[in-house]
Amino acid sequence: MRTLAVIPARLGATRLPRKPLRLLAGLPLVVRVLERVRDAGVADRCLVATDSDEVAGAVLDAGGEVVITASGHPSGTDRVAEVAVRREFAGFDAVLNVQGDEPFVSREALAGALGMVHERGFPLGTAAVMAGLDELVDPNVVKVVAADDGRAMYFSRAAIPFLRDRADAPLLRDRIWRHVGVYAYAREALARWVALPPHAIERIERLEQLRPLAAGLAIGVACVADAGLAGIDTEDDLARANAAWTTYNTGTH
Repeated sequence: MRTLAVIPARLGATRLPRKPLRLLAGLPLVVRVLERVRDAGVADRCLVATDSDEVAGAVLDAGGEVVITASGHPSGTDRVAEVAVRREFAGFDAVLNVQGDEPFVSREALAGALGMVHERGFPLGTAAVMAGLDELVDPNVVKVVAADDGRAMYFSRAAIPFLRDRADAPLLRDRIWRHVGVYAYAREALARWVALPPHAIERIERLEQLRPLAAGLAIGVACVADAGLAGIDTEDDLARANAAWTTYNTGTH
């Protein structure tokens, strides 16, 4: 199965203005993400999807491939879907969506999400990594609970699983999984996802993956040991990323 990796990027972030163009180790963040996905070697073709001429120019200057998309897409998934339906990409069986603020995402997470589609036969795939009690109660951290076969049961900002009885605390320790924001789609499943109307539970949690889940589309969750460092959302995140860049990228990740 042939895979197209798409990195959606827009300039509209509020917590970190002009995020795709902010510098990480001397290059725009979106370029660093593109390099990361290329180096992982999990996709047959990698590109950036954006509605910004500035972002497109930065990627082209770095030797990357860009597709200019419509403005006003409500989510990265919608932007990725616009690319996937173009005639020149019709030969790809699966699409990998990597957020443009994930320059440290691990190869294990990318390959795991794709494996849910390519090998396990799920229409949609994603990844998760084990988390701690501090993340369980943090609404900024998205948690996922999966069935024994890997099928996602629910995603939430709330504490799931919820510990009702302290006596069961030992059972919780290996059941806290943080969702990693990468998605793999079979072509038909991606088209179905974006054709669905927004769902109430999606709007309540502000989690787009609840839309296909509520509609009965199975999402396979690859539980990985290493997801890479967290994504970049704020000025502090960017400062930490620049400080960690050399150390992290001379390791084995």
